[in-house]
Amino acid sequence: MRRTVSQPQPTSQNKRRSPVADYSVYLVARLFICVVQALPLSACARLSKFLAGVLHDRLKIRRQVIEDNLRHAFPESSDIERTTIAREMFEHLLLMICEIAHAPRKIHETNWRRHFRLVNPALMVRPMLEPRAVLAVTAHHGNFEMNGYAAGLLGFPTYTLARTLDNPYLQKFLSQFRGATGQHILPAKESSALATSVIEANETLAALADHYGGPKGCWIEFFQRPASCHKAIALFSLAQNAPMVICHTKRTTAPLQFELNFTAAFDPALATGDTMSVQQLTQWYSSNVESFVREAPGQYWWLHRRWKDTRDAYRQKRRRRTDTAESTPDRRTPETPTASPATNRDV
Repeated sequence: MRRTVSQPQPTSQNKRRSPVADYSVYLVARLFICVVQALPLSACARLSKFLAGVLHDRLKIRRQVIEDNLRHAFPESSDIERTTIAREMFEHLLLMICEIAHAPRKIHETNWRRHFRLVNPALMVRPMLEPRAVLAVTAHHGNFEMNGYAAGLLGFPTYTLARTLDNPYLQKFLSQFRGATGQHILPAKESSALATSVIEANETLAALADHYGGPKGCWIEFFQRPASCHKAIALFSLAQNAPMVICHTKRTTAPLQFELNFTAAFDPALATGDTMSVQQLTQWYSSNVESFVREAPGQYWWLHRRWKDTRDAYRQKRRRRTDTAESTPDRRTPETPTASPATNRDV
């Protein structure tokens, strides 16, 4: 029997933030959402395409990072093709916001089939019906916010690891959308203990697998380049014998039209031969993520510094710390020497 997992209340990560400034930003965001909700989706699509050109061509937001990522990911593509992908990415990000604003009013338990087409659902449903924990792995591709929303509509609540926003008012507003159909959000800062409790309770844990894992992460090949991933996802699956399912929600023909695709599954209990290592399992799900990103590259977040490599800087920093520790004299207070028998006789 599954048991309830207690969740801490998300708090702002910066205790010195101004409540007035945070609430002002929140009001502006809510006003924008109200305008978006008043527009038809067709108008939202046209507006998103126009603003995408402004963000990419005029403001040149993260232009260098995007161009570098696309150049390495698609070396055979021309400059025009990579520019098209970059514009499509900004259009996708803006349209994603519009879809989040419209979804609670337009997608319900009775009409979800008009908006979602399920591909290979048995890969996910079968393990979720068993008394075992399940790991749902996705990435910053498509409208990933709709993954948990759709799962809740289908009667499968999930626990999703997500970063807590610094603005508490925006965090509460976003949490209301995410939890509208039963999705539970776990703050990523406290992910280890909370994720363990979810796994032990035989619940479904969802995670974005393409976050940068730092210099001490698990290094794999992602788009023919070294990339660092967090080890925890593979560790949870192998240590807790939890099935891992790769999924993504790709927009198809129009706004709020999605293909919820379950692309691959790995079950440690059914694995034959040698046990898969953390590095091998991490490479496996990363290769699956790369496959569906290549199918629709315009729906991936290329503005992330996904491939930054700080291993050399980390080694140099550790080496400097070691050298400093060895060169620093021991300043501990010396022990008081014990008086010798000769000294006692002299006294």
